[in-house]
Amino acid sequence: MLETLAGRFERASKDYALNFGIERDPDWYLLKLQEELGELTQVWNRYSDRGRRGDLSNEELHLALENEAADVLGHILLFANRFGLDLPAAIERKWRFRPDGSSKL
Repeated sequence: MLETLAGRFERASKDYALNFGIERDPDWYLLKLQEELGELTQVWNRYSDRGRRGDLSNEELHLALENEAADVLGHILLFANRFGLDLPAAIERKWRFRPDGSSKL
């Protein structure tokens, strides 16, 4: 499941990088993840009245939270894929369940 999702993010990210001339060197993966986490934090601050909301409604800010959370998820998967991290195994070790929904440990 995670591998399939990671593959989809990889294809989309690779296409984006090619279209805009971005080099995805090893540092890019972590730096981009940090950037996206910062954007999620910025939206959270606005959503939780710790930052300027502007003219955005709660619904618009909630949608922005969803979008930024999706970016963070995508970049976590890109990072793990790039560096050969076995996230399903790590989830089993750390969270004590199998992400594919199979029987308990």
